[in-house]
Amino acid sequence: QVQLEESGGGLVQTGDSLRLSCAASVGSISDYAVGWFRQVPGRRRVFVAGVNRSGGTTAYADSVKGRFTISRDNAKNLVNLQMNSLEPEDTAVYYCGAASFRYQNVVAQISTTYDGWGQGTQVTVSS
Repeated sequence: QVQLEESGGGLVQTGDSLRLSCAASVGSISDYAVGWFRQVPGRRRVFVAGVNRSGGTTAYADSVKGRFTISRDNAKNLVNLQMNSLEPEDTAVYYCGAASFRYQNVVAQISTTYDGWGQGTQVTVSS
């Protein structure tokens, strides 16, 4: 039903900021809980940040708390991830996933609970 596409990645230096966007090219992103995950080649995909369908509940990995902010922009059919104070350890391919959870306040941190994913966007943070 929903098709997603990430954008906004790039090459930055330590301490810089990036804003990633997750766009629903098909369907309404407001109908889904959305999670941002990241993956390094050869490693598992791990949770970064998530937001419930209404936008009133968010969750963050401990490693990004205070630096990353997830938010909804329903007028543009987007979910954004503002990333500040980037560190080399943040280097990864970032993916957004959408999930149709039964309860609207759910924010899931397990990748297998999400129904679909975008193609990913590369974030590289140099020392």
